[in-house]
Amino acid sequence: MKMDKEEREILDAYDKGKLKLSSPSKKERDKIQSMAEQTFRKDRRVTIRLYDHDLKGVQKKAMEKGMPYQTLISAMIHQYVEGDLVERQVG
Repeated sequence: MKMDKEEREILDAYDKGKLKLSSPSKKERDKIQSMAEQTFRKDRRVTIRLYDHDLKGVQKKAMEKGMPYQTLISAMIHQYVEGDLVERQVG
C-alpha cells in the first residue's frame, strides 16, 4: 500500500511508541453510531426515467461490482452531491 508523507510519519511515530491507540468513550461511541445510522438511513423514495441504454449500463456495472443497481445509482448520486464525483469538462 502506498502512503503519503503524513501517513508514513504517523505510522513511524506509532511504531516508535510515540503514539498510543485509545478506545472511544461510551458517549463518543454512541455519537458515532448515531451518525452512522443517519448516514445509511434512506428515508425518501424517488422515481426517475432513464434511457434504456443507460439503465442497462448501470445494471452491468452493478453486476460487475456485485451489488444491486439501485444501490449503485444511490451511491453515485451521493458521491456527486458530496463532491466526490465530478463532471468531466468537455471541449
